[in-house]
Amino acid sequence: MNQPISITSFASISALGNNSEEIWSNYLLNNHFLSEKEVNGKSVFVGQLSAENQQIINELRKLDLKYRNLDDSVLFAIYVSREAVKNAKWKSEGNFGVNFGSSRGATTLFEKYHKEFLETQRSSTLSSPTTTLGNISSWVAHDLQTSGPEVSHSITCSTALHSLLNGVAWINSGMSEKFLVGGSEAALTNFTIAQMQALKVYAKNKDEFPCKSFDLEKKQNTMVLGEGAAAICLEKGVVENAIATISGIGFATEVLKHNTSISTEAICFQKSMKKALGETNPDEIDAIIMHVPGTIKGDQSEINAIKKVFVSNQPFLTTNKWKIGHTFGASGMLNLELGLLMLQHQQVIEVPFAEKQTHPKKIKNILINAVGFGGNAVSVLLTKNL
Repeated sequence: MNQPISITSFASISALGNNSEEIWSNYLLNNHFLSEKEVNGKSVFVGQLSAENQQIINELRKLDLKYRNLDDSVLFAIYVSREAVKNAKWKSEGNFGVNFGSSRGATTLFEKYHKEFLETQRSSTLSSPTTTLGNISSWVAHDLQTSGPEVSHSITCSTALHSLLNGVAWINSGMSEKFLVGGSEAALTNFTIAQMQALKVYAKNKDEFPCKSFDLEKKQNTMVLGEGAAAICLEKGVVENAIATISGIGFATEVLKHNTSISTEAICFQKSMKKALGETNPDEIDAIIMHVPGTIKGDQSEINAIKKVFVSNQPFLTTNKWKIGHTFGASGMLNLELGLLMLQHQQVIEVPFAEKQTHPKKIKNILINAVGFGGNAVSVLLTKNL
């Protein structure tokens, strides 16, 4: 990195709630926030918004006639973006960039319009503009009336952290001093869940913890799909109101042997973590928020990569997917939010069914990981001056 980048605010909406106090309180509970949903005639676990938060999104949809035909993925992004910008005290109609990504994009609308076409051989007028990938960032930028650049992309499950990479690049280039970055996912549809079941990665167990993310003793895959969005505000340099600084970024792509594969020792994660560390001594890392999606191979490969990079002095390891599910393109930013909350509260969050670990006495440096189909890993180093 050319220089440190400040994070001045964050906001999210997920199964854990929609404000930092509520979210942190729910993190302190040793229970998950997954619920059952009937999919294709069978009950499965999902990480969905509460009825109260679904109502907040529905009210947002009613505020403006233009918003009534938008997908939840866009409305989630608009909601968290408004909150993040408000928390950062950025002026509306300001000159800041927007980069919001999503793995699946307008999932519900796309499936609705495609079904409609198959049945009638006709397509609705708004089927194209409301399902294009750029639809998310452009609506966020419109809602906030920013005059900065707007970018959308999909890089599967590392999408949100690639948004962060892009925001950092714009700031380091001198072309922007502020950037709003995030990820949004609203893909709890029958078809999407059926796709995960076809890959044989979806959770089947009905025990206390359906998603066994970071349980290395599990005998079957236990991924659970979740929905949500998260955003952060980035500013050039170290500013007075910084919550934390981004002191390192890393990225790498795996050499694939299969469409969904990752190597046994996650070479991509080894490279991304080393790049993010830069000249920072690995012994100075207090915790890692892992990607671990709840699959046998995915979880173990990331642990193997961590052992390769950190050898005998392994940081405290944790994850949030056992609580809220895997939110695909939003997951990396929700990981980063957990890291920010841990830095703020100087407390780590344990995974109740994982092997017990020694808690760090202080938390200054946290590494955030995300990876997706295609083996595109991203690691981000968060630092807080104590």
